[in-house]
Amino acid sequence: MTDTQSPQRQDRRAVLKVGAGVAAALALGGQGRLVRAASTPVAASPSTASTAAAGATASRQRWQNWSGIHTCQPSTIATPADEGELASLLRGAGPGVRCVGAGHSFTGLVPTDGTLISLDRMSGVISADAARNTATLHAGTRLALLSRQLDAQGVAMRNLPDIDAQSFAGAIATATHGTGRTLQALHADVIGMRLMTPDGNVVECSEQRNPELLSAARVSLGALGVVTQVTLRTVPSFNLHRRVFLKPLQAMLDEAPTLAKQHRNFEFYYLPFTGYAAGITHDLYEASDVLMPHAADEDMLRDLRRLRDWLGRFPQLRRWVAAKLIDVNQTEEAKNRSWKLLSTQRPTRFNETECHVPQEQGIACVREVIAKLETRNEVFFPLEFRFVKADDAWLSPFHGRDSCSIAVHAAQGEPFDYLLSEIGPIYRKYEGRPHWGKLHDVGPAQLAALYPRWGDFQALRRSLDPQGKMLNPYLSKLFGVDHG
Repeated sequence: MTDTQSPQRQDRRAVLKVGAGVAAALALGGQGRLVRAASTPVAASPSTASTAAAGATASRQRWQNWSGIHTCQPSTIATPADEGELASLLRGAGPGVRCVGAGHSFTGLVPTDGTLISLDRMSGVISADAARNTATLHAGTRLALLSRQLDAQGVAMRNLPDIDAQSFAGAIATATHGTGRTLQALHADVIGMRLMTPDGNVVECSEQRNPELLSAARVSLGALGVVTQVTLRTVPSFNLHRRVFLKPLQAMLDEAPTLAKQHRNFEFYYLPFTGYAAGITHDLYEASDVLMPHAADEDMLRDLRRLRDWLGRFPQLRRWVAAKLIDVNQTEEAKNRSWKLLSTQRPTRFNETECHVPQEQGIACVREVIAKLETRNEVFFPLEFRFVKADDAWLSPFHGRDSCSIAVHAAQGEPFDYLLSEIGPIYRKYEGRPHWGKLHDVGPAQLAALYPRWGDFQALRRSLDPQGKMLNPYLSKLFGVDHG
């Protein structure tokens, strides 16, 4: 009997199928919102943001981050068009200057009642040198646009994160990363930048000129000033072959270190209360043929939610039903340009915590995180596990150690306090360093112990911003600074 003739077979494929990347169950690109005061939220496109924020706004608008858990009403929202406008803005601003890109951070890095700056008008590739494999770009360039413009020049970024909606400056400020045992986070490929200090002056740094400043500014949380231009290492444009497959959780955990060694990019997602994990590999692909199956990631997430809604009070039955519905032999493959496969667009919103633990402790840590998650019957979002190579940026979570990244998500509108109260202690047990854009409650004393150059960064920050102009209440608390 054909699939068309078999409703049972159709249902089996429609429920809990492995979609293109399964990662779609997770990190979505988007941007923060500008909301008219005392009105219904209105999503702000880049053009809307530019129009609303070309200078001081006529009436104060409320900003909120992508997931909606952080809001503020800045006195000024501005989108300078060049360094001259930015310098004038900074010189005239009072305390509480913050920059915003996609608004995809879940921590309170952005909220301010002072000046909120978007670099959306300072965007685009300035130059690309295919012979030297370098490119210079405006710091407000979104990763999606950057990938396309670089590809047109015959070069590419070495790696990309799950989503590509972030501005480049915002991505490196929070140590955004992809996956790959031999691949570093985005900021590690930054070899030069122009940094406008809070007093409106530009300082240039590179691996040869002011290298200490470069090491600090690669991951700065927006606390040293405003990055206006970046020069980064690139590689010749390349194609990838992606494969998505399912394994029982125990097998995936046992094989993960080997899979990470065998493939250029490897990660897995654990599907809660199913006993299965979805693995994703990417490898270099020399041919030029393209294979892009229809993405079924949102179907996957919807089905996991339905299982939770129907059988959440009966976890054993939930696992039994999932085992019956999952086709463990089903795989999906795709072949295309690197940037078309490494990042994806996803509409489902969530809140997230993510920590980076020493690579040798990664599997032990994720076992405990999964066990803790499955004490909560309401959980349905997949857990994400990745590999990241060490670098030397002062506030990089990967400073001096190869790491495993473990990310846990809760659907927007559902309780997420357990991400800190229950998952956080497990991260700390394994000396986890938090992702700067993801929910965490690690304080300054703990951070000083986790980051060897923490004190050096604070000293540099004070020298560049003695008045604390770039601080908001969240950063003041994070840095242990009295926020007057």
